[in-house]
Amino acid sequence: MKTGGVAVVTGASTGIGRATAERLARDPGTELVLVARREELLRKLVAALPCPASHLAVDLTAADAPQRVLAHVEERHRRLDLLVNNAGAAWRGSFAETGYANVRRHMELNFDAVVRLTEALLPLLRRSAPSAIVNVASTAGRVARARSGSYSASKFALIGWTEALQLEEAAHGVHVGMVLPGFVPTEGFPSTELREKALTRLLLSSPEKVAEAIHQAGPGGRAERYVPRPYAIAAALRILSPALVRRVLGAGAASSLTTSTPDHR
Repeated sequence: MKTGGVAVVTGASTGIGRATAERLARDPGTELVLVARREELLRKLVAALPCPASHLAVDLTAADAPQRVLAHVEERHRRLDLLVNNAGAAWRGSFAETGYANVRRHMELNFDAVVRLTEALLPLLRRSAPSAIVNVASTAGRVARARSGSYSASKFALIGWTEALQLEEAAHGVHVGMVLPGFVPTEGFPSTELREKALTRLLLSSPEKVAEAIHQAGPGGRAERYVPRPYAIAAALRILSPALVRRVLGAGAASSLTTSTPDHR
């Protein structure tokens, strides 16, 4: 895949999205469109980047959000080489406590908003081919944990849809890559309990490492990247030894590891 060109990054104001913008900005010829809810943070990031960049403050769950992003890109660039669907959130709680309402809001942001934005931008990506889409999923989309079922459901859906989209768009010159982070401390995913213990700190990655994986899955042309890489073992064990994985998770080893708050990254 080519590097540089016009890239849209969602959830760009903090965390993984900000790190991704900073990583892409190092590629010669890059022009960035940064999308998130908080305009002031976007303005500061645009001013700090070493490449041409613009921003759009929008809630991606809004009905008009996809068309607003499309209009912004077409007005300024008339092409699109990379779409990074990074914006997402998690609200923890058991199904008995939070019910369908929690499932719905996870799906609305983590899955529906990604699909709707991709639908709006896909014709432009095809016209600009070779181009790429990178969807930021999660290892929680391969292995579910107690009290995170709604989040996992949205990421399971995103993974399945991404894999199909990859097969469909290859013939049109649009590469579709996927990144599956594990525990990455950010503003909305603080991973407080993990950071407090020396042993569990080994499970943590960083926004910068995820950003590098996004670069590899987009301009680099990789189909799939786990961050950190050993998390792929957990996904494999879920298939090869599901009883073992369920025993470990059922014993409470991971059910209280993170405290997630609403965050559009």
